[in-house]
Amino acid sequence: MTVEKGLFLGKGRRAVYLRPAMANRHGLIAGATGTGKTVSLQVLAEAFSDRGVPVFMADVKGDLSGMALAGTEKPALIKRAAQIGLEPYTLRACPVTFWDLYGKKGHRLRTTVAEIGPLLLARMLDLNDTQEGVLYATFQVADDQGLLLLDLKDLRAMLNFMAENARELSAEYGNIPRASVGAIQRRLLVLQQQGGRQFLGEPALDIRDFIATAEDGRGRVNILAADRLMQQPRLYATFLLWLMSELFEELPEIGDPDKPRIVFFFDEAHLLFNDAPRALVDKVEQVVRLIRSKGVGIYFVTQSPLDIPDRILGQLGNRVQHALRAFTPRDQKAVRAAAETFRANPDFSAAQAIRELGVGEALVSTLTAKGTPGVVERTLIRPPASRMGPARAAERRAVIAASPLGDRYDQPVDRKSAWERLTARAAKADADTENRKAKAPGKTATKARSGRRRQSVWEAMMKSVARSIGSSLGRQVVRGILGSLHR
Repeated sequence: MTVEKGLFLGKGRRAVYLRPAMANRHGLIAGATGTGKTVSLQVLAEAFSDRGVPVFMADVKGDLSGMALAGTEKPALIKRAAQIGLEPYTLRACPVTFWDLYGKKGHRLRTTVAEIGPLLLARMLDLNDTQEGVLYATFQVADDQGLLLLDLKDLRAMLNFMAENARELSAEYGNIPRASVGAIQRRLLVLQQQGGRQFLGEPALDIRDFIATAEDGRGRVNILAADRLMQQPRLYATFLLWLMSELFEELPEIGDPDKPRIVFFFDEAHLLFNDAPRALVDKVEQVVRLIRSKGVGIYFVTQSPLDIPDRILGQLGNRVQHALRAFTPRDQKAVRAAAETFRANPDFSAAQAIRELGVGEALVSTLTAKGTPGVVERTLIRPPASRMGPARAAERRAVIAASPLGDRYDQPVDRKSAWERLTARAAKADADTENRKAKAPGKTATKARSGRRRQSVWEAMMKSVARSIGSSLGRQVVRGILGSLHR
C-alpha cells in the first residue's frame, strides 16, 4: 500500500487510511466482546510503530503479548490480505517492551505518593469528602515540613502524626478528625494488599522511556500486563489518569506534528469514568483537549460509545466501530449513538450495518487532511503482522531479559524520605530525654507532681513516627494538573 496515504487499516469499497498528521486528534475503538477490537488495536499499534511512533497499551487479557513475536501463516489471514490488496503480507515481530506494576511479567512500573497526589489517591481509596480533606491537609503538612512522600510508609507515618497532633494542627490546617485518619489508614492497608506497595515507590517511571525507538527506527511498543491489575479497577483507573497527567506535564508543546510523538491506547476505558466526580471528568476532558499539542494521541478502547462522556467522545476524531448487539433499550441507544457520530455514507445505513458486522469487520471513519470527519466505510480490517494471541512465558522472559531497562527499573530504591527522616528524629528525641533523666533523676518526680509539660508538635511527631508502619518513592511533592484540582 502507498505509504504517503497514511496508515493502512483495511478496505471496504475503497482502501481506508489513518493520516499520521491527524493521529493526535485521538480516537475510539468500540464494539461488543468478541467482535475484533483487540485485533484492530494490534493493527493500529503495528502501523504506528512502523512509522517510528512509540505506542503504549494495556494488555487486559494477555493477548497483545504476542506482538513481540512474528505471526504465523494462517489460510484465513492470507485470504484476508489478498482480499483487501495487502501485498506483500509480511509477518514480523514488533519491538516490544513489557511492563508490570507487580514486576512479574515485565519491568516494574512505579510512581511516588507525591506524584499521584491527594486527588487521585482519594479516588483510588474511595474516600468521602471529609477524609479527602484530611488527605489534602496531610500532603500540605508534608510540604511545609519539607518531607518527601514517596511510598506508603511515608504516608502512613504522616497520617499517624496528623492524628496524634490534631488539636495543634487544626488551627492552621482545618479540622482533622481522628476517625477520618483511621479510616484512611484502613484503606491504605487494603491498597497495600492490592499491590499499592509495589506501585508506590522508586525508581519512578521516567515517561521518556516510553518514547523510544528501536535500532531499525520503528517505535517501541510498550505493553503493560494488566490481567492482574484489572482485578483492582480503581488502581487501574488511577494509574491511567496519572499517566495522562504525567504526559501533559512532562512533554513540551510541539503544535501539530507530521506524526504523533507517542500514542496511548486505554483499554476498558469505562473504568476511568465510572463513579468519577464531575470535577475529575472536567480535568480529563481538559487533558484530552490540550495534550494533542504535545504530539500525543489518546485512543480509548471500550465496548460502547456510551461508556465515554459526551464531552470527551466529541474530541475523538478517528473511529473504529465494531459490531454492537441491540438486545436491550440501552443497547439500541448505543447503536443509534454510534451511528449518529459518523459522516453518513449513501451506500448503506450505519445503524443497520453496526448490527450486521462480522468479526474483523468495522465501520471506520478517519479525519481528512482538513481535520473534518471522513465518510464512514464498512471495512475489512487488515490482518496483523505479529502474532495474534499471547506469548508463552519463556518467550516473554527472553524479551524482558534482552531489554536495556532492566537495570534501571527492576530493583527497588529506598532513599531517605519522610519516614526515614522522622524516625531518626524520633530516636534522637528519645535519646535526649533519657540523657536528661540520667543527669537529673531527682527532678523527675517534681515535674510529675507539678503537672505534665505539654509536648511540642515536633516531639509528638517524632514519637508518632516511631510507631508508624508502612513502604517508598520520591521527588518534590508536586501534584500535577489532575492532582491540583482542589487548589
